[in-house]
Order: sequence, then structure tokens, then C-alpha cells
Amino acid sequence: MTPETPANRLDRPVDETYDHILGPPDAEITLVEYGSYADPSSRAAHERVAEMRNRFGNRLRYVFRHRPLPGSDIARRAAELVESYSDPTRFWHVHVALMTHAATLTADDLHTIAADQILEEKNAPRNEEGTLGAKARVDADVESAEASGVIVTPTFFINGRRYDGPWDANSLSEAMLGSLGHVVHAAALDFAKWAPSTGILLLLTTAIAIALSNSTFGPDFNEFWDQPFGIIFGDAAFDLSLRHWINDGLLVIFFLVVGLEIKREFTVGHLASRQSAMLPVAAAVGGMVMPALAYLLLVPEGPEGAWSLGWGVPMATDTAFAVALIAMMGRRVPIELRVFLTAAAIVDDIGAIIVVAIFYTDELRSNYLAGAAAITGLLALVNRSGIYRTSPYVFLGIGLWTCVHSSGIHATLAGIILALFIPTRPPPNLRALMLQADAILTAETKRGKEVMRYGPSEPSLEALDAIHERLESPAERMLRHVAPRSSYVVLPLFALVNAGVAVETGALGGQTALMFGTAVALVVGKPLGFVAAAALAVRLGIATKPAAYSWRQLAGAGALAGIGFTMSLFIASQAFELESDFAAVKIAIFAGSIISAIIGTAILWNARSDSN
Repeated sequence: MTPETPANRLDRPVDETYDHILGPPDAEITLVEYGSYADPSSRAAHERVAEMRNRFGNRLRYVFRHRPLPGSDIARRAAELVESYSDPTRFWHVHVALMTHAATLTADDLHTIAADQILEEKNAPRNEEGTLGAKARVDADVESAEASGVIVTPTFFINGRRYDGPWDANSLSEAMLGSLGHVVHAAALDFAKWAPSTGILLLLTTAIAIALSNSTFGPDFNEFWDQPFGIIFGDAAFDLSLRHWINDGLLVIFFLVVGLEIKREFTVGHLASRQSAMLPVAAAVGGMVMPALAYLLLVPEGPEGAWSLGWGVPMATDTAFAVALIAMMGRRVPIELRVFLTAAAIVDDIGAIIVVAIFYTDELRSNYLAGAAAITGLLALVNRSGIYRTSPYVFLGIGLWTCVHSSGIHATLAGIILALFIPTRPPPNLRALMLQADAILTAETKRGKEVMRYGPSEPSLEALDAIHERLESPAERMLRHVAPRSSYVVLPLFALVNAGVAVETGALGGQTALMFGTAVALVVGKPLGFVAAAALAVRLGIATKPAAYSWRQLAGAGALAGIGFTMSLFIASQAFELESDFAAVKIAIFAGSIISAIIGTAILWNARSDSN
């Protein structure tokens, strides 16, 4: 199997015999540019490239590849013109003539540039394959640009990695020289863009928590999270332990992201139609009901009925681990199956928090419930009023969390409620916005030295800010900013606080039935309910299964859904008051999740897509 090329990497290595190259082959820095001759930005960047070549000399190897502006006939013709010269020297002469052309390129300009080259050398060598060869060469570069994730020109790649920063001389120089700040930033971005990264980080923090819990630091490690932290105003105080701040506070961010993701998928995403949405919803519901029933059948009530409340533990799916495993299998798993499993896992998570809110609440305080209802009404009013700035929603969300937490319902429900009211809006008219931005920038450039000295005018900056605000809905903007913090801060912290368990087999002998029932509910009950409910929905005609993946692959996804972990630990922390019971369930969750991961990966590894 050919591995997938990351979207920020060159799909095609530099070839000395094929690419257009300036500089020695053993240069320590390779700068690849995808550009267009009809693009003013590419022509402006040409000056920066020349400056970089003068600055770095033989340390720099520069490669130019075509990515004509989409829909521009003149851009395509210019690329094919320069490719019609087989001699490298002649190619670069025409390249420089096109890039330094002051005005907007026209067909007459192309004829003039071509005629000038012929006058300079009557026998200017042309591509032996003629026009067809030039077309094929440009097509190859365009295909390479698409595979490398190029969407604008110019786009630069430095030593094979896409450079997404500004292309002024100083910024490019720092990136080329590999300053410490740039290297750390680039490595962090690469890790964040790697699909399994969240799962790997969760696994690492879990291992650290287990190792510390079983070391001499174990008691101190667990006691640290029980330290109180809060705010005191005179006789009034609002304080929680660090563990509760993470489980009841920070975890709200995770559920906010969950709510925003499911809202996006069901409004403008892959599940916008009823038929496509019903399959993961049905699978998620079956994947919640069946393991809960399996738990109730297999696990006795326990001492004083303490175990009977644990039926919610095997209901949820850990999205990070399940999706990470699917991503690591690459093209063996269709993207449609990844979307299906992600949507089902998100529905699972929402179902889990609703279960916690309803069934794991000891005492309700009506005054705080009334406050939460009032703030929810304000959120609806702000939404209907067309207020698109996120700050009002953030402030109201903090108030909502306070009321929900004080009411006795688990505070993480506030994240789901808040996500429902953060507005989406129709996609922007990109062409109109780009024309407006271009007009503003063009007007600013005409101010000459004044704009160079003081920067753009305040009205222009405000207008550009308004355009930027319109490009993205508030829900998308919040998801873009909050999701990384959820994945790389909140979830690892949650795992560090809750995954630690001291493995003392002798002390857990009395919880064998509890451990066995929990593990079986995850390993067997989850995929059984998952697949059965999906098949029933398809049979009744309320959902359709895409032909992109087979029933065997869906069963493999169902097995991966048995990876409970994060949400299972969360529900277990609410269901079991005795530390020994909680420790036993933790071990069962770990064991069930590992077995589910192995079974799901084995099923998907050699499964094939079909319509059966």
C-alpha cells in the first residue's frame, strides 16, 4: 500500500533531470515555489526569491513549478509558453520576462515576449514534443500542486515542508535557516495535523498516570489533585478541588467542541441530509442501549446496590482513540467510514452527558435551574438577534456553567447547550469579499510612502477585519480556536487526573464480576448494538449505507466503538463512590478498550469496500 502524502508536504521530490532548478544539487536549503505568471502575488514574490538567492548564494536551490490561476486562460497559456523551451537558459529568460512584466498579462504580451526571444536567438530550441509536451508538463505540475495541498499562489515549500508564513525576506530567511522558534512551531503544527496525535497523547498521559499511581509517589500524586482551589469573597466562597475543576470545568470545553462538531456535520457537513444522518444516529443509539443492557445482565447489584449504577459506563465511545486507529490504517479505511464513526461517537458522547445529567444527579436546586433556563433563553435571544461576535456567547456560557453546576446537574451539560446556540450562517460570497478586500488593498498601495511608514489606515483595517469576520461563522471560528485546546490540553489533563490506578490484584478479587461485566459490555455489547441498530435502520428504510464501505467494515468500526476510555472513565467517576470499585472499573475499561482496539483493527485491516 502506498502511504498517503501529508497535505503540508511535497508529493513529488525534486528531480534534477526534470524540474526547473537554479542552484547546486547539494545545497542545504531547497525552496520550491508553485506560482502563476498571471498572478500579481507571484510576480511580487519573484523579487523576494531573487533577494533570497542573492543572500544565500550556493546554499539555496530554487525550484519553480506551475500552478496557473484556476479559470485563467492567459495564466495557462503563459505556463505553456515558458514550457515550450527545452533549453534551461531559455526557460529562465522567458520566466523572468513573464514575472517582471509590469502590467496585467494579455495575449499580445505573450506574443511580444515570444517574439523577443526568437529575435534574440533565431534557433531558440523548443520542446521536441511541441505543444502537447508543454501541456503535459503543466498538467503534471498542477496535479502535484493539488496533491501537495496548494490552494493559493505563490505557495513555498522549504526542504519539502510547506511554508505557511509571510513571504517577506526576514520571515523566509528565518524559516530557511531553521531558527529554534520556527523549528518548534513547525514541529508542533506537524504533530497537531497528524490524525493519530490526540490518541497518542492520551495514551502517553494515561501511561504516565498509571506509572505514577503505582510508584512511591502514588499517594502524593493522587492527593495533589484533591487540593482545593477557588475564589473567596468575604464569607462567600466558590472553590473546588483541582480534580473537580478539570472534570466539571475544563471538560465543558470538550463537550462544547463535541456539540459544535455535531452541529456542523448535521447542518453543512457530511450528514446534512436525513438519510445520511440517520445511520450514525441509529448506530450510536444501539451502541448505547445494548452495552447498558449487557452490563445489567452480567453485573450483580454489588454491596448495597453500589454496582447497579454503573450501567452507563460502557455506553460511550472514545472518539480520539477510535479515529486515531482508523487514521493510522490510511487508505485501507474509506474516508466515509471515518466520518460515520466520528459522527456516531459524537452522538454517543452527547448521549452520555445526557445520561449523566439525568441519572447521576443526586440533588436538584430549583433556583439555579431557573437561572440556567433564563440564561438559555438569553442565548436564544442573542442568537435570533443575529449577533455574530463570540464574546456575548462566552460570557453567557460562563454564567450558564455556574448555574448548571450549582443546580446539581453535571456542569458539562452547559457545553452542549452553549454549542446549540452559537450561530452558524450561510456560506459567504467569497468573490464579493475578495473584490472588496482587493479594492481596499489597491487603494492603500496608492498612498505611497505614507502607508509604508505608518501602515494601512484605520478605516481600511476595520473594513478588512469585518471581511475576515464574515469569512467564517461564529461556530466555525470557535471550533477552530477551541478544538486544539480540547484535544491537546483538556483531554490529556483529564486522562492524567482520572486514569491513574494502583494495580493490586489481591485487593480487587471481590470485584471480578464487576470487571468482567464491564469489559464484556464494551467488547461484545457495543459492536453488537452498533451493527444491529444500523442494519435495522437500513432495513426499515430510514437510513442508507454508503457503498464506499462494506458491512464488514462497519462491523470493524463497531468493534472500535468499544474503546470507551475517556467518557467511560468520566461516567465511572460519577457512578462509583468507593475507590476500590472505581479502580476495578478502570482496569475493566482499559482491558475492554484494548481488546476492542485489537478486534476492530484486525477486522478492518483486510476488509474491502463493497455495496453488500
